[in-house]
Amino acid sequence: MGTQKTTVYLDEGDYRRLKAIGREIRRSPAALVREAVSEFARKHGRRKKIQSLGAGHSGRGDVAERAEELLKGMGRETPLPQARKPSRTGGRE
Repeated sequence: MGTQKTTVYLDEGDYRRLKAIGREIRRSPAALVREAVSEFARKHGRRKKIQSLGAGHSGRGDVAERAEELLKGMGRETPLPQARKPSRTGGRE
């Protein structure tokens, strides 16, 4: 991806401060502006929506209010099916 040229008008005081900062850290005002724009774009840019978001939508508007009722019994162990007792014939029936 290449670079694009644009013109930015800065307040005189902001430009003087930008140049002073650039001198201190040995970077050009243009490089500082590019870095600031890049950081802003990363912070505020649109993020891709997760595709699974909303996939489990129930269509019910009362789920939050009824959470305790709806989740009642979840996580409890259910009794295992009774194992059959071995026959007295040792499997020879």
